Amino acid sequence: METEWVKIYSTRQSYEAALIQGMLKEHGIESVIMNRQDSEFLVGEIHLYVYQSDAEQARKLIEETREK
Repeated sequence: METEWVKIYSTRQSYEAALIQGMLKEHGIESVIMNRQDSEFLVGEIHLYVYQSDAEQARKLIEETREK
């Protein structure tokens, strides 16, 4: 099992990260969301991580989704 996580996406919108995470899950790619936003002012970004072995496929899926 691959244990190294890599960041594949960053956003300031929590719903966007959740939508991408759901799409990745539908394709069998496990991911985690790391919310770095300050809760009061929503300053910072939300990062999406996947296992290194899934990173290339995940990036490709995200790009294909954004093109639609």
